[in-house]
Amino acid sequence: MILEDVKELVAENLGCEIEDLKEETNLIEDLNADSLDIVELTMAIEEKFGVQIPDEDLEKVRTIEDIVKYIGK
Repeated sequence: MILEDVKELVAENLGCEIEDLKEETNLIEDLNADSLDIVELTMAIEEKFGVQIPDEDLEKVRTIEDIVKYIGK
C-alpha cells in the first residue's frame, strides 16, 4: 500500500516513528523538516515509486497525504 510505504520513507528520512505518522502530518510544521530533508525525502520517493517530482510541484507537497495523492496521479 502506498500510504504505508510513504510513512516508512518519511520515518527513515526524517528520523521519526512510523506509528506517530498520520495522513495529515505536515513534514515541515509537525516534523521540522528543512529544505535538505525535503530534497532527500523527494529523492527517496522518486527512486521507490519511479516518479519525477518537479521543483514547482514539490512546493505543493506538504503532508503525507499530499505525497500519496501525488504518487497516485
